[in-house]
Amino acid sequence: MSYRQESATFDDEILALIERWSDTGEPIADAEFDDLALRLFDYQFRYNEPYARYCAARGSGASTPRTWHEITPVPTTAFKDAVIATFDVNRAALTFETSGTTRGRSGRHYFESGDLYDAALLAGFDRFMLPDAARLQYFNLVPDPRRRPQSSLGYMMARVARQRGIGVTGWYVDGDALVFDAFVRDLQVACAEGSPVCIATTAFALAYVLERLEERRLTFALPARSRMMETGGCKGRARSVDRTDLYRSAAGAFGMPLRAIVAEYGMTELTSQYYDDTLVRAHAGEIAARRKFGPPWLRTRVVGPDGATLPDGTVGALVHVDLANRASCIAIATEDLGARFSGPDGDELLLIGRERGAELRGCSLDAETLRAHAR
Repeated sequence: MSYRQESATFDDEILALIERWSDTGEPIADAEFDDLALRLFDYQFRYNEPYARYCAARGSGASTPRTWHEITPVPTTAFKDAVIATFDVNRAALTFETSGTTRGRSGRHYFESGDLYDAALLAGFDRFMLPDAARLQYFNLVPDPRRRPQSSLGYMMARVARQRGIGVTGWYVDGDALVFDAFVRDLQVACAEGSPVCIATTAFALAYVLERLEERRLTFALPARSRMMETGGCKGRARSVDRTDLYRSAAGAFGMPLRAIVAEYGMTELTSQYYDDTLVRAHAGEIAARRKFGPPWLRTRVVGPDGATLPDGTVGALVHVDLANRASCIAIATEDLGARFSGPDGDELLLIGRERGAELRGCSLDAETLRAHAR
């Protein structure tokens, strides 16, 4: 089988898994996940030369995993140091860059086709952000993809707004500037018209907007069924933002229930995302503490310093295995800390923060510069 045929076969299989979960909510059995993960590893080991060299350097066992837990993960920094791809990236359909870091260069994630990325992002967003299938206006405090086409977050929200919105979309980050007055004006119009909205924002952009609203003594009463997606780390170079306080302030400023604020966790090196399940459970009439879940083709190991998987409830570094990363590397080692818990609804992920000495990174770092450039 040629590379093109093998790649197309994998894409069809992964797309079928995504469609099945999107339509029915049916999970992926452990054996099915394991089988596909190991076949994808073999494929990437053969076609992704930097990854094969990395596995070889890790020892003979790294190239012969027996379960998905044993698949050698590449660190996120590898996307800065090498081209992590199974194909000639000159023909990439999508290229996303990581946010700036202290190392002064960005990593790049290349996608041979946009089909897997689009299918994965819409399936996850539909399940966790739109359990009621609401059609909304999208107000985006994230990079405008027309100005920053390398932003995966901007691409994501443009795709969501186009596929799930009502045709009214606002972008309020222009380069390094936050267009605050336009955001306030457009939100006031939506409130007057009774049109529900979804505000997509990074943590620091939201914190800054809340400060400006408090200075002007402005509050809103967003229409019913409005919601917010907050994304990006809360740790930055200048200060930290506590999510509990941030969400409480946002709920008060925008006149929305806390359960309507959903934290999304993703990264440029992945195709898929985790989300809080607050909206899903509220739609089902359940009220409980926040839990973070991902789609069934995305699984996470929590590992210790030796790379071995830790028991449930133990804090360690996160290693994500994303089957939708077909054309790059399915196993990604991060510098994020967290714990996982097995349950009847799937694996729950608890995020703790960053490892000590880890690089600053993430969508919120871009938003720090908005303080000096807001207009």
